[in-house]
Amino acid sequence: MCESFRIVCALCRVGLYALYRRLCCKGPSPTRPNFTVLCIGLENAGKSSVLATLSGDDLHKIEPTIGFSIKAILFEDCILDVKELGGGDKVRPYWDRYYQVFQGMIFVLDSSSADEKLQLAKTELLNAVKHQQLKSLPLLLLATYQDVPGAKSTAELTQYLELDTELGSRQFLVRGCTVTDRDGLQQIFHEFNDILMKNLDAEIEHRKSSPQHGNRL
Repeated sequence: MCESFRIVCALCRVGLYALYRRLCCKGPSPTRPNFTVLCIGLENAGKSSVLATLSGDDLHKIEPTIGFSIKAILFEDCILDVKELGGGDKVRPYWDRYYQVFQGMIFVLDSSSADEKLQLAKTELLNAVKHQQLKSLPLLLLATYQDVPGAKSTAELTQYLELDTELGSRQFLVRGCTVTDRDGLQQIFHEFNDILMKNLDAEIEHRKSSPQHGNRL
């Protein structure tokens, strides 16, 4: 009898709390949208380290990505489902086999690389952004290892990669970072996520105004 009474009281408290939240406009937080994002770059550019830092994982347990891996990264306004592709010589020729429906792409580049490696990164980046399935996606170019002496600045990389010419009207950000600086990475991804959110809002509005959106007779 006492146990039943306690259960009834608990249910009443839950009901009253739910009513209080509704009346005070403090209902459950809206569902965060999910965005599927591609992450590519040469081997050892820092892709896995960046994603691990954002996720709060132990960097000492990071292993090179062979093939691909998928990681969900939670932010306050959205969730990124990031498909990371390995950047080794034997994997890059098959990148396009993993391309699918994405809402954005990230290219990670070691800003302290020698010119030969930067030229290879440029080739791979331009091949990717011109691919049919990726050519309209917003791009975040992450210039990692900015803390290494001699690393190129984002302005130097923008010019070296000829991004203003090659990317045309594509939405893109070029941001420098240190792979262990979580606060800095969070700020960068906040900017990128904002682009994804605005694109989603624009797509929703477009669908609402589309003739096919009307009620069927």
